[in-house]
Amino acid sequence: MPNPYAEIFRVRGAKGFAAAGFVARMPMAMAPIGIVAMLSQKHGEYWLAGAVSATFALTNALAAPQISRLIDRMGQSRVVPLTTAISVAAFAALMLATYQDWPKWTLFLAAVLAAAMPSVPAMVRARWTEIFRDRPELTTAFAFESAADELVYIAGASLAVGLSVALFPEAGVLVSTVSLAVGTAAFILQRSTEPKVRTQASSAPGSAIRQRPVQIVTLALIFIGAIFATAEVSAVAITRELGQPNAASLVIGVYAAGSFVVGLIMGALRLTMPLERQLALAIGVITLTALPLPFVGTVPMLAVAVFVSGIAISPTFITAFGLIERRVPEELLTEGVTWVMTGIGIGMALGAFIAGWAVDTFGPHNGFWVSIVAGALALLTVLLGRKSLAGLRSPESASIVPQPAE
Repeated sequence: MPNPYAEIFRVRGAKGFAAAGFVARMPMAMAPIGIVAMLSQKHGEYWLAGAVSATFALTNALAAPQISRLIDRMGQSRVVPLTTAISVAAFAALMLATYQDWPKWTLFLAAVLAAAMPSVPAMVRARWTEIFRDRPELTTAFAFESAADELVYIAGASLAVGLSVALFPEAGVLVSTVSLAVGTAAFILQRSTEPKVRTQASSAPGSAIRQRPVQIVTLALIFIGAIFATAEVSAVAITRELGQPNAASLVIGVYAAGSFVVGLIMGALRLTMPLERQLALAIGVITLTALPLPFVGTVPMLAVAVFVSGIAISPTFITAFGLIERRVPEELLTEGVTWVMTGIGIGMALGAFIAGWAVDTFGPHNGFWVSIVAGALALLTVLLGRKSLAGLRSPESASIVPQPAE
């Protein structure tokens, strides 16, 4: 049986832009926690570290879709070098301001400008879509990208903190910034796989967020992002209560590992079920497998329960991005994917906050009720929007004949 992952990388240029994209996306995980590690060590004030990191994350969440909209209209090679240069310079200023103990307002200003960092996962998925549009190989490519995202989030945060603690406070942000600069430069230099700029039809809406499928998928993934963050917060709280705080990293790693493995398996399959049904099924599994989590009483039980609850995370992301590819006009694709990525980030931020409140108020195990409620709301969102998700691209904006969902 042929290896589907080997097949997608036989395409000329695929290995190059995928590898560069992996390096360039490291700041997604490294930058926010790297800022916290840097400032908390240098200033000893966690409120300041958290506030600057949150400023960066929230500004990037708002700016990234607008940058991606420019990319759709002008092309990756025209927009990305400028926004990346602004972001790299701002990160450098943030490190210098920290090292030189400049006024606190300079930290916030640098964090805002650093948020000009483009959405690398969206640009990589746009290249895969350009190559495999409406072909089954696209599911495999999206599965690979979801696995790459998982690896970045697993390794990036630990790497940023480890470097800052082991070397010097700015080390995590420094490596993150170098990854952004080198990875993005290598990515943009590969012009042969860059998506073509498609002229927007006069009847097409100006922004991807006006598209009903983008609204539905983004809202659903806000809830899924909340589940992801809740698992991390609750795992830390429960392992601490059980007297094994060091086990938290193992539990969180197991959670991501379950998602990673199932996502790779899914990418190797050729499923015929419509994508909107696959999405509803995956979210249903997430909700169902979250039900035992508030009742676990030992670390081994917690690890097993968390592993099972994570198996459908990657399939959810894979089908969500597949729906965006099929339901959004081609000239809005990068922006559409970025809105979904933004939804995940917003959900993680909200989920961490709500789960933390639940843990403080009701106890460590009760944080997982946030996962159950969020899963139910995500499933309800997808079921109520199933007709929109089952639709076809508008013929005015599509340059190819639409194909039925696989």
